[in-house]
Amino acid sequence: MTMTEMTLSGFAETLASKAPTPGGGGACALAGALGAALGSMVGELTVGKNKYAAVETEMRDLTARAKALSGKLLAMIDGDAAAFEPLSRAYGIPKDDPGRPAELERCLRLAAGAPMDILRLTCEAVELLESFGEKGSVLAVSDAATGAALCRGALYGAAVNVKVNTALMADRAYAAGINGEVDRLTEEYGARAEKVLQGIYGRYQ
Repeated sequence: MTMTEMTLSGFAETLASKAPTPGGGGACALAGALGAALGSMVGELTVGKNKYAAVETEMRDLTARAKALSGKLLAMIDGDAAAFEPLSRAYGIPKDDPGRPAELERCLRLAAGAPMDILRLTCEAVELLESFGEKGSVLAVSDAATGAALCRGALYGAAVNVKVNTALMADRAYAAGINGEVDRLTEEYGARAEKVLQGIYGRYQ
């Protein structure tokens, strides 16, 4: 059974256990998926309403994109676990094994790659939530705000899960390249997610 087939309580119980997966990366993938799904919810509650006829076509497109994105992020729960497994085995290689450094480096790249993908996908979700928050039904924009809050958490959580692996890489130039992208994306999209959240939250102050 894949992790996406688990019950909510089963997933939470496993996450809370000493099992190596799911971990932070999988939790971020789930948070991002929920954020995108909430955007889709805004779209579904907007289409078909005369008041929003001018954005009907755009809302349908955004909703379809949000649903697809949510599915990709859900798949990354298992993707992150699969990427971490080789690294957990590599740590068990005897330290005097001459092949250990190269294998460890390869596995660190794999383990960093999954949360990097989660980060990039979550950035796409933030972009969609900006449009949902701006043009969606006023009766549902609180869901766009909630989605933005979840995505903001997913962004920074995924970033940490990338950097915990790049910190151990021997190839510092490669690590610096990945870290640079992480910093750029979290700075830009973290701010954009926060703007969506605060822009909607501020309406109710």
